[in-house]
Amino acid sequence: MENIQLDNKQKKIKLDFKDSKYATGRRKKSIAKVWLKKGSGKIYVNGKLYSDYFVSENHKMLITRPFDLIDQPTNYDVRCNVKGGGPTGQAGAMVHGISKALVLFDKNLRSTLKTEKLITRDSRAVERKKPGRKKARRSFQFSKR
Repeated sequence: MENIQLDNKQKKIKLDFKDSKYATGRRKKSIAKVWLKKGSGKIYVNGKLYSDYFVSENHKMLITRPFDLIDQPTNYDVRCNVKGGGPTGQAGAMVHGISKALVLFDKNLRSTLKTEKLITRDSRAVERKKPGRKKARRSFQFSKR
């Protein structure tokens, strides 16, 4: 049992991100802390490769979208810590954070990313439940007689 725990600790990846730009991305309840630096195109999420962390191809495609828009898919390395929400919210938070960090690297990219609405925080969230109702808008079944 002890050997297994030691193996898990040794698998933790140490990454050098001293000359990097930092940005925070948010979506729904998810918060992504993103460090971006010049590199070879590796993306790490919570210590794992993004392809291992996210199962859905849709989420993987969403995360690489900012790099595809600027035609530099392998010029930057990303380290990201994400918490809160589900996989879709976390992927959206990462996109927001990566886009903000790219703008810190090069201000000329701002117009490209802004037209695709990647820099703007998506403020949509779950509507709260109201009293006297089943959900936010759904009422209980009404019977006249």
